[in-house]
Amino acid sequence: MTENSNQQNLQSDFQTNQPALTTQEAIANLQQKDDLGLRYYAAWWLGRFRIKEQAAIDALLIALEDETAQTPDGGYPLRRNAAKALGKLGNLEAIPALIKCLDCSDYYVRESAAQALEMLGDSSSIPALLKLLSGGVAGATQVTGKPHLVQPYEAIIEALGTLGAVEAIPIIEPFCQHFLPKVKYAAARAMYQLTQDSSYGDILVQALERPELQLRRAVLIDLGAIGYVKAGKAVANTLAENSLKLISLKGLLEYQLKQDSFSLSPKSIELMEFMDGLL
Repeated sequence: MTENSNQQNLQSDFQTNQPALTTQEAIANLQQKDDLGLRYYAAWWLGRFRIKEQAAIDALLIALEDETAQTPDGGYPLRRNAAKALGKLGNLEAIPALIKCLDCSDYYVRESAAQALEMLGDSSSIPALLKLLSGGVAGATQVTGKPHLVQPYEAIIEALGTLGAVEAIPIIEPFCQHFLPKVKYAAARAMYQLTQDSSYGDILVQALERPELQLRRAVLIDLGAIGYVKAGKAVANTLAENSLKLISLKGLLEYQLKQDSFSLSPKSIELMEFMDGLL
C-alpha cells in the first residue's frame, strides 16, 4: 500500500467516525497542535463543505505552511489537505501560498497544490507549474524506493491544460509518449484542450479499450471534462460503471449544448439517447 493510499484510508476513517462539526469547531480543531488526525479532518471538512469564511481561509493558509505535522517518512498530510481545501474554496488569495508549495519536499503536497491551482483557474500560476516540467519527458523518471515519479506530472500537465497554457504545448507534447499511461493520457487531455486537435482526443478514445478498469474510469472523466463529443458512442459502450459513463456523457452534452447555443442539434440528441440507454 502506498503512502498516498494510507492517507486516503486515514481520511476515510475520520469521515466515518467523526461527529458533525460546526464551522467554528472545525477552525478550532485545525488551529490546535496536539491531534494531527483532528487537524487533518478539519482541513478536509472545510473544503468538503465549501466554508468560505475568511477565518477558515486564514486557518487553512497557516496550515499550508505547517512544518510540525510531519509523518516519520517526511510527509505533510495536513498541508496536503489544506491545499486541496483551498482549491475548492475558490479564493485567489491562496495562489501565492500554493505556488510556494510546488517547491515542497513532499511529492503529495506538490500534487495537491497543482490540483488546487487548476481549480482556482488563474493563469498567474502557469510559470511555476511550467518550471516543474523543466526536465522534460526524459527527466520524468521514477523515484527510487517510492511509488511515484520525481514530480506529479499528471496533475501538473492537467493543470496547464485547464489553464490554457499554450506556451506549454512543445513541453507537454512529448509526454504523450511517456511510459506511464496515466501521464500519457494526461498529456493527451491537455494537448486537446490547448490545440483542439482531434488526434489527441482519439488517443483517449483508444484508451477506453485498455484492460485496466481504473484507467478506463479515469479516461471517461477526462473525455467528459474536455468535451470531446466525438467520443460519445465509445463512452456509452465502455466496459465500466453506467454511473461514470453518464457523468462523462453529461460533460459531452453540456459542451455540445454550448456549441449549439443551447438548441437541440442532432449531435445533442444522439448524446441524450446514449444517456437514456444507460438509465
